[in-house]
Amino acid sequence: MDRKMANRKLIRLSQLKTKLATENLEEVDWVTFGVIVKKVTPQSTSNGRTFSIWRLNDLRDLSQCVSLFLFGDVHKEHWKTDQGTV
Repeated sequence: MDRKMANRKLIRLSQLKTKLATENLEEVDWVTFGVIVKKVTPQSTSNGRTFSIWRLNDLRDLSQCVSLFLFGDVHKEHWKTDQGTV
């Protein structure tokens, strides 16, 4: 993990909104980790494309979640991932 995180900044999901408002993260190599705390049943767009929505949390502040929308190949590959997965 030390090797993978070298020269990268860890930003907790619960801090993400604040960091996006106060820092230019486009110029920083940053990572975050989250746990899938809720999954919505896959849905379809008006043009028939299927997608999933996951609610992610860092388990530090359960009131701070991030919604992740999965489309295309990412949806096809990961839509069956279980709740509770990191």
